Amino acid sequence: MNGKYLPCQRVFLTGGNRNLIKEAAVLKYTGGFYTIRFENGGGVNVRESWIYPAREEAEAAILNRKR
Repeated sequence: MNGKYLPCQRVFLTGGNRNLIKEAAVLKYTGGFYTIRFENGGGVNVRESWIYPAREEAEAAILNRKR
């Protein structure tokens, strides 16, 4: 695995909705995308630029995007 995050690591996802921050767990990294699973059982493939290791970093990224 060449990605920044490890399987089972908790991450925070930011999305198209500028105020969205969701906690999820990394399942795997393949071809530049992470497969993450949400607490409710749903999952999604996302690029590394949409996930952060801490909620504070995700909040800061959202503030930077709004500027």
